Amino acid sequence: MRIHRAFGRKHSGALKVRDFDFEIKAVGDDGAFSGYGSVWDVVDSYQEIVARGAFTESLAEIAAKGRPVPILWQHRSGEPIGAWTNLKEDERGLWGDGELLIADVAQAREAHALAKRRIVTGLSIGYWVRESSYDEKTGIRTLTKLDLVEISLVTFPANDDARVEAVKFKLAHGELPTEREMEKYLREVGFSKTRAAGVVAHGLT
Repeated sequence: MRIHRAFGRKHSGALKVRDFDFEIKAVGDDGAFSGYGSVWDVVDSYQEIVARGAFTESLAEIAAKGRPVPILWQHRSGEPIGAWTNLKEDERGLWGDGELLIADVAQAREAHALAKRRIVTGLSIGYWVRESSYDEKTGIRTLTKLDLVEISLVTFPANDDARVEAVKFKLAHGELPTEREMEKYLREVGFSKTRAAGVVAHGLT
């Protein structure tokens, strides 16, 4: 996944993704489906949760612009395959209606076939962090305001590559990743668990 800086608005860190399963049986023959792009108060593999109302401002701005949120294929900005409409926040999370443009876009037809056969089973949002808070006791970050960028269909509902790229982005631009992010990154580039934890705690020796 490519990581981009934002222009015109101050955001926190890198473009991030958050993954969920969705019900493939909801995808109709016409390419239409409905589902949750995000749910509230669930701790994910990044040790983050999305707070209720995190998308309120972003959804209002999207509606004012009159542009639908794109459905991307595997978070690839050059491969839009449909659009989301009727996005709204409810008691559970961010709900919307999706439409795959199977009549006009070849990749949408392929995605539709894979979804119907349950080969593609993931739904993942791309977003910028506007505001968040961090609990040092629990190690959990609460995302309180988010800019929704896109909602993708993905093959795997756990995007480890995105976590690694986010850490690389922070390091490249002089930002400090969290201890959890740094330890995870060191493990993924070959450090043992003990060695990674030691480097995070004491630095290289």
